[in-house]
Amino acid sequence: MTKKLAVSTILFILLITVLSISQLPSLKFNYVFEDFFPVDDPELEFYKEFSSKFENDNDYLLIGIKNEQGIFKSDLLTKIKELTDSLEKVPQVESVISITNIEQPIISKAGIFNIPLVHPESPDRLNADSIRLFKQPQYIGSLISQNGKSTVVVIRHINFRDKESTDQFLGIIQSLLVQSEFEQYHIAGKTYAQGIFIGKIQEELMTFISASIVLVILFLGLAYRNWWGIVIPLLIVSVSTIWILGFMAVTNKSLDILMCLLPTIMFVVGMSDVVHLMTKYIENLRNGDGKIESIKIAAKEVGMATFLTSLTTAVGFLTLYTASIRPIQEFGLYTALGVVIAFVVTFTLLPACMLLLPAPSISIKMAHKTSWVKLLSRCFLGVMKNRTTVLVSSAALVLISVYGINQIVVNTYLIEDLPNDDPLKVSFNFFDQQLGGSRPFEVAVEVKDSSKTVFSPDIAREIERVSDYLKSEHDVGGLTSSNSVLKALNQAVSGGSTKEYTLPDDKDEWRAIERPLKRMKIKGDLDGKLTADNEMTGRMSGWIDDIGSAISLKRNEAFRTYIDEEVNTSEVNFVLTGTSNLIDKNNGYLAENMMKGLAIAFAVVALIAGLLFRSLRMVLITLIPNIIPLMMVAGIMGIFGITLKLSTSIVFTIAFGIAVDDTIHFTSKLKLELNKGKSLLYALKRTYLSTGKAIIVTSIILSGGFLILILSSFGGTFFTGLLISLTLIFALIIDLTLLPTFIILFFKRNRKKDQ
Repeated sequence: MTKKLAVSTILFILLITVLSISQLPSLKFNYVFEDFFPVDDPELEFYKEFSSKFENDNDYLLIGIKNEQGIFKSDLLTKIKELTDSLEKVPQVESVISITNIEQPIISKAGIFNIPLVHPESPDRLNADSIRLFKQPQYIGSLISQNGKSTVVVIRHINFRDKESTDQFLGIIQSLLVQSEFEQYHIAGKTYAQGIFIGKIQEELMTFISASIVLVILFLGLAYRNWWGIVIPLLIVSVSTIWILGFMAVTNKSLDILMCLLPTIMFVVGMSDVVHLMTKYIENLRNGDGKIESIKIAAKEVGMATFLTSLTTAVGFLTLYTASIRPIQEFGLYTALGVVIAFVVTFTLLPACMLLLPAPSISIKMAHKTSWVKLLSRCFLGVMKNRTTVLVSSAALVLISVYGINQIVVNTYLIEDLPNDDPLKVSFNFFDQQLGGSRPFEVAVEVKDSSKTVFSPDIAREIERVSDYLKSEHDVGGLTSSNSVLKALNQAVSGGSTKEYTLPDDKDEWRAIERPLKRMKIKGDLDGKLTADNEMTGRMSGWIDDIGSAISLKRNEAFRTYIDEEVNTSEVNFVLTGTSNLIDKNNGYLAENMMKGLAIAFAVVALIAGLLFRSLRMVLITLIPNIIPLMMVAGIMGIFGITLKLSTSIVFTIAFGIAVDDTIHFTSKLKLELNKGKSLLYALKRTYLSTGKAIIVTSIILSGGFLILILSSFGGTFFTGLLISLTLIFALIIDLTLLPTFIILFFKRNRKKDQ
């Protein structure tokens, strides 16, 4: 590279950087709950069709109101009624349900009378209202808590497509709640949770970037001890990060809970390339080579290895594209592209800066006298003298890890990513404990017999059997269906008796509700809410606690078994659907996606090792030291009860793609030394001393960089950072102990055979 070419390179990179910076203001933050549904899943297609007939079951807000003296207080109920009336006037609200706007009809010969569930304006009637209400189980535990101290206002709203309209709607809701002056209230629902998550993502992005910069400066200062070794690497990783963020802005990719990890990853992974090239450059200068010669040697000896490590890291991220969840796919794709960008910027901008800037001042100490060489020499001798101990210790770690792996549980909760004292989690827990649950629950009812509908007596009885099962075995609260209409009408024609909220018992009772049911159908009160397709499709809707996907999946499977064995599916079928079911299904794919991604990563690394050494034995020597750290981390997860979930499932492919970099640098340098005709032991020692510092420094930077993620308030991000950091530390120890031991024990035999 000539000085003219170096200047042109810097100007070109500066131009791209300026253009990227100009795009950053358009970079958006978002967290779309539905994006985490499994793609190309038949149940997702079924749900889309189902929700087009009814509504998205996640377009709701729950407002829980608590009063220690009980809710049957005139002033409190008046406030709830005023809030309900105000909410009904909000343009984005489609319906509101509260105890103050529910009316129970009474049908008699004199006409139809609607009796309010409660009478806020008549304090003397509230005691009778409470007694009557607690005799009706359809309201207790769902609309009103068992202890009578809490109630819920259920808001169904339009489907919001952007953050701005969502924020505007939530602002109106919050304003109305402030005006109501409730002593204690809680809010839950997708729309509310998404807003909280986006705010936290924005805060944490700045925290991660700031912490990454401080960390990089600290490590570089300790490693190189001059401004040159700090400013230039920091400039290069900053440029790489700006490029990928600018590209995200151009392609309209928002920053979500996963994408907020990207800047941190860019800083630490990009720094790895810089450190390897700079370390070799400074080593050459210390050996007495001139500046230009040092650049050439560094680029030649480190370039191919760094290209291969960037390739394996990019592949590690790209394997996430095999996942069934779109945000994970996009995270893998954009991060892999970022790794490639970091490599390109490093091997263009860094040599240009090296050429144009004065060479850094280098200590006059001879190479063999430096503290790094002394430390690494002692380590190498220790490993060579204790090879049996290294092998036995590694085998013991593998056995312990296998035990831990068998203890791993696949499980996730809707709001588990937040700490227990977080207000959002407290609110969701409030609904789970007091008011029937915070997660929507949906079952589609499909009538197969064309001569019947969901209102036909025998079909209604099947629906009731299934309803009873869901309430008793699935703990579904607030369950409504077409049967809710039939039972309410039966109660209405029976003078409003609370005991008559049941299905009609005989033909006369069925005939008694035919006329009012027909009037409801004509008015369109049911279509699109509880029935569709000319009453051939029905909807069973309720709430469940956030019990975790492990339990939910078992209950869902038990429900399907019950339908297959106990229901006449030739007449009517019941299909579990809804957003909660889809989110739970994600966990069913986790292990499969993880193993598929790892298999691809293993294959790529095996191919690279095979091309480098043309030896199956070296392929195994390269893979095994990088599989053991993954097993160790998986074992830790099992032993310490860290569940496998959406966030932690990506740890292994990412960690493997990064951890294998050190092994490739090591084996690539070993190949160069062997090609010079040196003996295996001498070549191994030279490799150990030459690459040791760069491997240690980059591993510490990478591990420390990922450790920054433990600052996150999201549990998934916390464990992602912690587990990847541990994997990289374990991989460093293995590379400096087990890898050279394997090479001496097995590669030597292979070379003898070749001779």
